[in-house]
Amino acid sequence: MAAVAQCVRGALRPRFPLHPLLSAAMRNSPRLLCAATQQKNTGQSLEEDQSQSQNEQKTESSSAEKLLAEEKTKLEEQLKEVTDKYKRALADTENVRQRSQKLVEEAKLYGIQSFCKDLLEVADILEKATESVPKEEIKDENPHLKSLYEGLVMTEVQIQKVFKKHGLLRLNPVGAKFDPYEHEALFHTPMEGQEPGTIALVSKIGYKLHGRTLRPALVGVVKD
Repeated sequence: MAAVAQCVRGALRPRFPLHPLLSAAMRNSPRLLCAATQQKNTGQSLEEDQSQSQNEQKTESSSAEKLLAEEKTKLEEQLKEVTDKYKRALADTENVRQRSQKLVEEAKLYGIQSFCKDLLEVADILEKATESVPKEEIKDENPHLKSLYEGLVMTEVQIQKVFKKHGLLRLNPVGAKFDPYEHEALFHTPMEGQEPGTIALVSKIGYKLHGRTLRPALVGVVKD
């Protein structure tokens, strides 16, 4: 009742002079004025509550968006780190595969080098045997010697074909420049008409297996 009375007093207290008929109507309908005033105050309160609720929703939405942005950044960093690790692991795997493949290929190419070195001694013996036969003795009057010599020559030719088939090539570098990777100098000697640093004499034939020196040629080198 006190609130009603207060409401009526507030409504009946005009801020400016009213018309006599309007004043009488207001005195006759105090409850109507009070209800209107309360409805106005209630509407203002609802608007304030709605505004506050919207502000709270905006604040919560902003906080949620901030958290999502931080989570997105964190996930992107983790993805980048995992991707980098994957790429490095992939590169390491590829390097290991290539090295393994290279080792396998080298094993196929050079796995026979020990066997080839042993065969080189046989080739040297055949070469010395053919060189030791006097050329003037190889004639029809000596058919046995001639047949033996021709057999040795044919055997030497055949063994060189086998060597070539498996990538084993002779090094007979007479007149070539001395190369420490392919030749081994036994002595140095001055020789007229030949350029210093060239090979004047080959004491022992060298061999290369698939481009790699298997046995260097033993040579004599021209000096100044």
